[in-house]
Amino acid sequence: MNQIRLRIFPDPVLRKETKPVTAFDDDLKDLVADMARVMHTYDGVGLAAPQIGVSLKIAVVFHGGILYVLANPKVVHQEGEQVGEEGCLSFPGIYGPVRRPMKVTVEHDDVNGKRHRLDVEGFLARAMLHEMDHMEGRLLIDSFPPLKRSMVRKQLMQDGASSEKEKKWRT
Repeated sequence: MNQIRLRIFPDPVLRKETKPVTAFDDDLKDLVADMARVMHTYDGVGLAAPQIGVSLKIAVVFHGGILYVLANPKVVHQEGEQVGEEGCLSFPGIYGPVRRPMKVTVEHDDVNGKRHRLDVEGFLARAMLHEMDHMEGRLLIDSFPPLKRSMVRKQLMQDGASSEKEKKWRT
């Protein structure tokens, strides 16, 4: 890995909206390999490109022994509801309840640019949606209920968060 590091809140790259992947080449395959390596190094389930400082619409999710690569993903159908505890590599030690659809249909490109359609549910749907949020500059804390968000804000401030971090907080 060449100078790739996991970005931690409040790194501003985490709030940037990403650009679509347009070049399906060896550089993209290298990026995906690096992302998978970082994800596994930190015992993550998924990782979006912004979490390593790359503003592209691509993420990796590892579930059931399968590495899913989602370039330019789009939810085309959703149904049901689930609430579950989520964490994020960019927020070490922070966990909280997040409401998400139970089932989703996701269209996405693979590393070769071929379009696919996936029907997923439960934990895998949750993980994919979490990574897709990163592509829009939405973070884990944005999905917390107001009371939990307030508690996390206090925790981050007690952990040495500066007033500059507070300014970056999206309410």
